[in-house]
Amino acid sequence: MTQALPEWFYPGPEDGWTAEDLDRLPPEAPRRIELIHGALIVMSPQSLFHMRVLNRLNAALEAQAPTTLFVAREMTIRLGRRSRPEPDMTVVDAAAARNPELTAFEPADVRLVVEVVSPESEERDRTVKPTLYAKSGIAHYWRIEKDMGVAVVYVYELDPTTTAYVPTGVHRGVMKLDVPFPLVLDVGALTR
Repeated sequence: MTQALPEWFYPGPEDGWTAEDLDRLPPEAPRRIELIHGALIVMSPQSLFHMRVLNRLNAALEAQAPTTLFVAREMTIRLGRRSRPEPDMTVVDAAAARNPELTAFEPADVRLVVEVVSPESEERDRTVKPTLYAKSGIAHYWRIEKDMGVAVVYVYELDPTTTAYVPTGVHRGVMKLDVPFPLVLDVGALTR
């Protein structure tokens, strides 16, 4: 059964929602909302594939990241006044994650963003959000997709001249990277 949106949600402010508005939503607002180009996006429930990949990736990143970095989930990134997306996973400078009241990271503190693509988020995760991340100067972006029931990791690095991501690899087996920190990841284990 579909539930109607509450009155506060629609039509919203005349000039669109702002990054600051996310911190002022009413208590009955859905827990996971992101802001893209002034529009609120209510995030769909996660599939078991999505949850399993994130849980295992989180453990792998935390185990291998240096102490100067912090691995976060369900935190937005303030990308200007009208966009505050919530990546599935973010790796930031540890110093940026010291304030327990923090609700959004700044792009200068972000070293890596990861999106796990779901059917309802394909366009956002493949085109809209990577463009926003790149234009904000975030150096590394990973997109994880399901292919025949297993995870595939698409790795991108920022070209600072064009402020666009360039692909650096597609990984299905063991992934070895030097950036944003030295890492060995068994991609197949993300879905086992």
